[in-house]
Amino acid sequence: MRVYLDHNASAPLLQPARDAIVAALGVFGNPSSVHTEGRTARSIVAKARSEVAALAGAEGEAVVFTSGATEAASTCLTPHWMRDGQSLLFPRLAVVDTDHPCIREGGRFAFADVTRLPVRSDGTLRLDALDAWLAAGSAGLMAFCEANSETGVVQPTEAIVERCRTAGAVVVCDSVQAAGRMPLEALRRGADAMILSAHKIGGPKGIGAFVLGSPMMRPAPLLTGGAQETRQRAGTEAVPLIAGFGAAAQAVRDEVSRPADMLALRQQLETGLLTLAPEFIVLGAEAPRLPQTVMIHHPALRAETAQIAMDLAGFAVSAGSACSSGKIGGSTVLEAMARGGAAIDPSQGGIRVSFGRETGAAEIDRFLAAFASFWARHAGTAPIQQVA
Repeated sequence: MRVYLDHNASAPLLQPARDAIVAALGVFGNPSSVHTEGRTARSIVAKARSEVAALAGAEGEAVVFTSGATEAASTCLTPHWMRDGQSLLFPRLAVVDTDHPCIREGGRFAFADVTRLPVRSDGTLRLDALDAWLAAGSAGLMAFCEANSETGVVQPTEAIVERCRTAGAVVVCDSVQAAGRMPLEALRRGADAMILSAHKIGGPKGIGAFVLGSPMMRPAPLLTGGAQETRQRAGTEAVPLIAGFGAAAQAVRDEVSRPADMLALRQQLETGLLTLAPEFIVLGAEAPRLPQTVMIHHPALRAETAQIAMDLAGFAVSAGSACSSGKIGGSTVLEAMARGGAAIDPSQGGIRVSFGRETGAAEIDRFLAAFASFWARHAGTAPIQQVA
């Protein structure tokens, strides 16, 4: 039986989400229609909106559904915002050099107006670089991934938001990887928008959202036309996908109360790998990290080689972000960490193992045994007996 250890790419569909999707498929009314069928569809959307808002720590009317996190990022990463009906212009954008491509590439900002802020060797943002950017010109927009999709490194959200609010900058927090794995505090701290994705938390693919800190502060819409989503995103809502998103959001709110379970599995995995080969490097080990994400690096191991071997052995792991894997070129995350002083070779990549609620100690032990067998062949040494 295969073992799935790539939750940061996409989590398995939760049963409550599956049930909600199937039930909503039988509701054929348009949620914008005023008749009974339309109101039935609209009530499904409203319930899901409330569940997603609760996950984000916001009110229901703050949630704007999109086709996914990339669309949400493209909507929020714009120079044009509205406050109390008045147009605002933010001519420059700062992102973190390790951010997911949907943030790092700058959305609707011109390339010349985007600054990629450096990180330390552990992958956390250099706050002095943020301070320098904030002081260097007019008010801008700061966007960052709260938790890194490859290493699991968690950024200092409170410090980032506090600095930006003091300087008058807009803050957009991509909480896609953090959702369901740690408390989401960015909006309560004062961020202007939060980005979420359903399929990272056990919901369906093809649906995401951005959640506003205040209904009076909004980005200019990316898709215009109809009045759906309070005119923030035109187009008929995908009711079954939204229903699945809401059900998943409700289900994973309890997950943040189980960090000790995930941390125990992470420790089991890291201890086993370092026992196998002490020269392995756990990327971001000195920084706060998600409890269920481990990325390892070895100077003599190409990540793709290990990924293929593990796949053939029955284990789904990743050689980086699913939005970057398979592309020509190295990991921008590892390259940024190397520039920050990490003693790694970015061209070799890293193996990411990310797990979830169905993962247990037995699955970690199986992975370690399979990896030990692979490593023995690769390194030309005998496999080391794993300690249970």
